[in-house]
Formats: sequence, C-alpha cells, structure tokens
Amino acid sequence: ELGWISKVYVNRPAVVRHAERIQKWKTLKGNWQAAWLLKAVTCIDLTTLSGDDTPSNVQRLCFKAKHPIREDLLKALDMHDKGITVGAVCVYPARVSDAVNALKAAGCNIPVASVAAGFPSGQTPLETKLAEIKLAVEYGAREIDIVISRSLVLTGQWEGLYEEICQCRKACGEAHMKTILATGELGSLANVYKASMIAMMAGSDFIKTSTGKEVENATFPVGIVMMRAIKEYYWQTGNKVGFKPAGGIRTAKEAITWLMLVKEELGVEWLTPELFRLGASSLLGDIEQQIFYHVTGSYALQHELAMA
Repeated sequence: ELGWISKVYVNRPAVVRHAERIQKWKTLKGNWQAAWLLKAVTCIDLTTLSGDDTPSNVQRLCFKAKHPIREDLLKALDMHDKGITVGAVCVYPARVSDAVNALKAAGCNIPVASVAAGFPSGQTPLETKLAEIKLAVEYGAREIDIVISRSLVLTGQWEGLYEEICQCRKACGEAHMKTILATGELGSLANVYKASMIAMMAGSDFIKTSTGKEVENATFPVGIVMMRAIKEYYWQTGNKVGFKPAGGIRTAKEAITWLMLVKEELGVEWLTPELFRLGASSLLGDIEQQIFYHVTGSYALQHELAMA
C-alpha cells in the first residue's frame, strides 16, 4: 500500500518533546519496581554477538537464560515457582546448534534466535542473505533477526525493500521473523516510520530498532515513531506486530522506561514476550543487581551473581 507511505509526515519537535517527557517519569520503588523488573527479564533476548564467541560461552549464556535470577532471590519474592526465564537466546548462525543443544540439555524450551541476512551491515547479495536464513533455521533457530538494506530506504526504493523482506519472510518458514531497521542509519524519523510500515506489510512478526552495532541504537524518539506505526498498522489490518528495542539498553531503569512506554503507546496486551522483546547482553546483570538490593538492602559483590 504505497498510499500509506507517500502520506507519511512525522512532527519531529513533538516526538522529541514526548521523548524528553518520558525520561522525566518517576522511578518505581519497592515491590512495584521488582515486579516490573521480573517482567522485563521475561522479555529479554539474551544476546552474544561477538567475534570470539565459543561453544562454552554460549553454553554459559544458555544456563543463565534458564536461571536469569538467583533462586534464593526469587524465593524471597515468592516467584520461584513461576518459571521465569528470558524470552530467547540470540546468537550468530554458526552458534545456533551450540545454543539449541545447550538448552535441550538444560531441559527448557527457550527459543533460539539467530541474526541473519548479512548482519549487521546488510551489505551482502540477496542470495547470500536467503541462504544464511535457511541455514540458521535448519540449525534449529526458531526466530530470525534479519537486517534490511539501508540503501533501499535512503534511495526511496520502497517496493524493492518490500520484495526483499518478503523473500526473507519466505526463507524463514515457520520461524518468527524480526526485522531490524537499523534506525540510526535511516536518515530521518519519516524514513523510520515508512520502513516500519513496509516491514510489517511484508510479513514481519516484529520490528526491531537496531543491530547494536550502529553509532546510534535504540532511542525513545525512534521507539515512539515505530510504536505509532505498529498502532496504525493494527488499526488498519487487525494484525499485532511485536516491537524490539535493541542496542545500548544496559540499566534496569532504562528497561522499565521502555516497558512503561510500550504500555502507554500500545497497551498492556503488548507487554508479553510474544509482542515485546528487549535486545540486550549486559542488561540482565543490572536487573539482577537491583533485585538483589531490593531483597537484601545491599548491592551484591562481584562473585555473588553468576556471569551471563
């Protein structure tokens, strides 16, 4: 529906003002804070995307994914029997088998997500992108985080972008597809909105802000624009598309702010792992530290919390 795309206008000053207001929201305290932090844990895509990833550090990550918060802390909150785990484990395609095997050995059903389609730059031929997606699915990935070709957005080739994402969607098969827009490289908030719409029209299950490798990653103005696109798409089609901010989200306070923003913009029904994820590698450590403080009244020493 190119008619949607041609009419897009984003009031940038209004978006920026709204984003500034968000950052002034009061911080939750006590049990309310603990509850929101545990909700955030269930929505984390626990991620390792480093050149030095090995089977052993992926295995350790998977153990942390199953046991994100220390058992005694959960017991103190009476949440030890609620099956709290992260939303998914996210790795490179070459490490998918390691993650699948580790989670299977741990006896849990946490999905493995794999980045693909020329991550993070997107500067690879479409045939290579599709082959990488198919291999990741073959290795056992149940979610695929593809990345778009930014050049198609910057040159206004909306039909070309649509066709590329459609082919990626087909290559994913039964796997859920999260489409990374790399918003820090799209040039304008209007392009962010248009790319969001195209990605949803092409069958994305989620739209995601960033690869985490750009200079600018998940920001509140970008999040607002993407969520407004999700809302309009839902009003027009009845289809709910998920949202995933990623890159640079490191603190418990930031995680809660993102959750509150999703609740305000999209509603409580989006606050589930099926429709909201936080892409993060170091966030879980700070959340567990804050829960430790809530339970004990002091911050944990370095050796008291397991490494992610």
